[in-house]
Amino acid sequence: MLKSMRLLKLWSFLFFCPLLYWTCKDNPNKPESVKTESTIQKDTMITVDTVATAQEEQFELTEVNAIDFFFDYQKDLKVDKVKITTSLGSFTVQLYDNVPYHKANFIYLTRKGYFDETQFHRVVKDFIIQGGNSDDQKTAKKRREIGRYLLPPDTRKGHKHHRGTISMPSSEINNPHMLASPYEFFIVVTKPGSYHLDGDYTPFGRVIEGMDIVDKINSQPVEKGDWPSQNIYIEKAEVVE
Repeated sequence: MLKSMRLLKLWSFLFFCPLLYWTCKDNPNKPESVKTESTIQKDTMITVDTVATAQEEQFELTEVNAIDFFFDYQKDLKVDKVKITTSLGSFTVQLYDNVPYHKANFIYLTRKGYFDETQFHRVVKDFIIQGGNSDDQKTAKKRREIGRYLLPPDTRKGHKHHRGTISMPSSEINNPHMLASPYEFFIVVTKPGSYHLDGDYTPFGRVIEGMDIVDKINSQPVEKGDWPSQNIYIEKAEVVE
C-alpha cells in the first residue's frame, strides 16, 4: 500500500511538471514588460522633442552667428514687402532683393513682432524719420531675447538715399566700420533725397505706398534730441505675404 502511494505521487509530479513549465513559459506578465519598455521609449522620444523645442526657443543671435543665420534665412524668402501701421496711419515699404542681409533682418524682426509698440523716436524736419526704438522696457526685453549683433554695411549695390528710401543707421557704439544697428531704420523725406548719406549707410528698400503718412510723421512737433513731443507708435509691422 505504501509502495502504491509513492508511485502515485511520482506519477503526479511527472504529470504536473511539464504543465508548470508551459504555464511559466506563457507568463502573462511578459507582454506587460514589453509594454513598459515601449512606454519608456515613447516617453523618451517626447522628452527629446521637448528639449529640441526648448533649444529653438532659446536661440539667440550674436555677432558670431548673425551673418550665417541671415545668409540661410534669405535663401527661401519669397516676400519683400512690409506694412507698418502707426498711430498716425500706415505705409508700406518694398525691400531690395540685392541687399540680402538687411532685407532678411527686417523681415525676421517683423515676423518676431519686434517693431510692434516701438516708436518713431527721432524726427528731423525735412530730413528723416527714425523708428524701431522706445524708452519702454518691453523693447529692451525684446532686444535681449532676440540677441545682440550688428550688420555690415552694403553700400555698393547702386541704391541711393532718394526721398522715400528706407535705410539703416549705424550703431552708436565705437564703430569705425559703420556697422548697422539692426533694430532701427530711417526713412528719407528730403526732396529729391539726402545723397550725402550715400556710402555711409545702407539703403535696403523704399516706401511704395503711404508716403503722405511718412510726411505727416515728419511734420510733428519735436523736443530736444528730435524726440516727438507726442509719442508716435508703430502699432503693428506685418509682412505682406
